[in-house]
Amino acid sequence: MTDDTSEHAPIGPGHQLAAPRPSHKIAIVLCILLLLAIVLAVVLFLHHREEAKKKAAALALPKPGIAVTIATAQKGSIGIYLDGIGTVTPEYTVSIYTQVDGVVVAVHYTEGQLVNKGDPLIDIDSRPYRATLLQAQGALERDENVLAQARMDLERYRAAWARNGIAKQILDDQEKLVLQDQGVVKNDQGTVQYDQIQVDFCSIAAPIAGRVGLRLLDPGNVVQAAGAVTLAIITQLDPTTVIFTIPEDSLGPVATRLNKKAKLAVDAFDHTAQTKIASGTLLTIDNQIDTTTGTVKGRALFANKTGALFPNQFVNTRLLVNTLQGVTLIPSSAIQQNGQASFVYLIQNNVAHTRSVTPGVTNGGVTQVTGINPGDVVANSGFDKLQDNVAVAVSAKPAAAAASASGSGAP
Repeated sequence: MTDDTSEHAPIGPGHQLAAPRPSHKIAIVLCILLLLAIVLAVVLFLHHREEAKKKAAALALPKPGIAVTIATAQKGSIGIYLDGIGTVTPEYTVSIYTQVDGVVVAVHYTEGQLVNKGDPLIDIDSRPYRATLLQAQGALERDENVLAQARMDLERYRAAWARNGIAKQILDDQEKLVLQDQGVVKNDQGTVQYDQIQVDFCSIAAPIAGRVGLRLLDPGNVVQAAGAVTLAIITQLDPTTVIFTIPEDSLGPVATRLNKKAKLAVDAFDHTAQTKIASGTLLTIDNQIDTTTGTVKGRALFANKTGALFPNQFVNTRLLVNTLQGVTLIPSSAIQQNGQASFVYLIQNNVAHTRSVTPGVTNGGVTQVTGINPGDVVANSGFDKLQDNVAVAVSAKPAAAAASASGSGAP
């Protein structure tokens, strides 16, 4: 028999356990890895689900609209203007020359002085002409007395003829002698009037009211009637006129309004066409078209009490031909172009819709259009992002609504 006592002997304090086998270690490692994998899978699953919820929530949120400013179409009036270029042309300009020969003894005006009609300007030595006038007056006085004597003799002859005291020939001769003396007196009267005019010419007065130019001569200068020396130049300032051009294609409406006795307003602007200088009315248009420029000249009258318009000054003009009443007006900046077509973005329920429009008259940043109605709201900014049926967010500061442009002076 085999002795098994060694296999079942009790383990004593000094007895050592045998080392585990390698297969037991592998099983433990695998269990740990499996647990780690399960934990990682759970963590990844929960993270993925959380991300999915966030994406779904993000997709469910509404997209923000495109920020735009708006303007409201309004019903109003707008003027039809014609722009042109013009020159300030005084209604009267006088160049003064001497009518007599002589020495200038006095110059009464100062350079640039405003004078009234009749104010003295220049005095020329009148002594030679006064002496000649005195001689003519003496001859007239003598011949008037000769005529008076002849008339007295004629009355005597008529009385004698009535008594048959003289021949008829003597009476007839005396009648003709009276007529001859009357002719001499008339000649003397003409001489006196001529000499008086010569004396009057020595005192030169302003023929019109206006501004005198620079002084062109001084006392002591000798002037001659046959010469071409200008003594002074006077230019009327108030009122004044502006001569400007009108395109021949626009002549019809202007002429029609003038024929109806309408007063067409004209505004004069400076060379930048930004600052209005004065306002006036159209007087008339020329009687023919300039074939070299295809324009016709018009003359407008301006009150110029402040002297803002200076003679020969270049100005830009705006002629108000007509005024459209009760039309739809929107800011010109709200109109967009697509080739030859014009359109606006109509805002309804915070959504932009393209709407075709037909622009008309433009004045002062406002345009008359057809295709929309007064009260419609249109976009006035954000055009680089706007499209049809795109949501928009209206700015808290909308653009100024279109206002009436009737009589606007802005270019």
